[in-house]
Amino acid sequence: MEKLRIKGGEPLKGTVTVSGSKNASLPIMAAAILAEGKSVLRGVPALRDVKTMGALLADMGARFSFEGSRAETDTSGLKNPVALYELVKTMRASVLVLGPLAARYGRAKVSLPGGCAIGARPINMHLAGLEKMGASVELEDGYVLLKAKRLKGASIYFDVPTVTGTENLMMAAALAKGVTVLENAAREPEILDLANALASMGAKIEGAGGSLIEIEGVDELRPYNHDVIPDRIEAATFAVGAAITGGDILMKNVLPEHLDAVSIKLRETGAQVKKTSNGLKVQGSGRPESVNITTMPYPGFPTDVQAQFMALMCIARGASTINETVFENRFMHASELQRMGAEIELQGGIATVKGVPALKGAEVMATDLRASASLVLAALAAKGESVVHRIYHLDRGYEHMEKKLLALGADVQRIS
Repeated sequence: MEKLRIKGGEPLKGTVTVSGSKNASLPIMAAAILAEGKSVLRGVPALRDVKTMGALLADMGARFSFEGSRAETDTSGLKNPVALYELVKTMRASVLVLGPLAARYGRAKVSLPGGCAIGARPINMHLAGLEKMGASVELEDGYVLLKAKRLKGASIYFDVPTVTGTENLMMAAALAKGVTVLENAAREPEILDLANALASMGAKIEGAGGSLIEIEGVDELRPYNHDVIPDRIEAATFAVGAAITGGDILMKNVLPEHLDAVSIKLRETGAQVKKTSNGLKVQGSGRPESVNITTMPYPGFPTDVQAQFMALMCIARGASTINETVFENRFMHASELQRMGAEIELQGGIATVKGVPALKGAEVMATDLRASASLVLAALAAKGESVVHRIYHLDRGYEHMEKKLLALGADVQRIS
């Protein structure tokens, strides 16, 4: 199993090009199901999750190819609307095929996502929305069995904003008969990017990026030709990397407005964050000041940057409070940071972090995607050598992470 060996203490300096957004690519890839023919998506990161989605589409009969950063999906032969557990278990975003399959084929058999027990990170809001649109939904042996004639427009209210739920129902509504209104919809930039891709296919969507989205269904959609947005979470991770190492990084291929909440908090720590003509520049300035954060749905502070920011707070002056309100059980990285000398106390969804002058190198284990990024950042700032195990988590969301870090002056090596 591969791992990263990192010798800390070197400030990250130089220029890095941020990859395309994984969280935008996956739903747009699923949207190819809505039209017959070849859809082309550019700027796609070469990640395990992207390859899994491609394999899932191919398993259903589509022709999928991925070269460089270009993903092509030809749905002309897609005749098997089944998403098997063997593929879905590794990637929760696989559930995004449910809405397109229901809309285009009127039937689907999709495995429940890996680790999803209709409790934590549930898909019950997806299913309730599809039922309101006229689908019959049954759960059998770990699969969602869905049948529908043509879906019908409906008014759907989300009890809490759900990104994948908003995306799934937006795609389903694009081919439904009549008008669908999604209230309390998620507002993430990736949803707006999906809406733009759907609009290029001929969908009629208004309000995406806001909390109320209106979709007027059409009879047929055409394949898309689309460029995916940059990955704001990767950009935020490198921004924290500059702050935690006292470095100086210029990030290219970034949309600064997607990073407003993170930029504000980084400035409060003492880092300099400046928009430039060709990107976003972040400079660390010595030991950071402690800052409190509360994770919130977009445009609030993203839960996907909470772990990375905790690593930064581990070496800050004073104590900080990190309040995780989006997902339960998302502090698994805390115990690994403690192995590096961090002082962290957990109570429910709140972590109190007392900054120490420096972290020390250690062997640590990644437990999930963003936790792996936090451990890499902590290792870059630590004294001595660290080894981060289980970096297959990292590879799910970061394209060529160690190569980009090497180019910024880090002492990092991937080893088996």
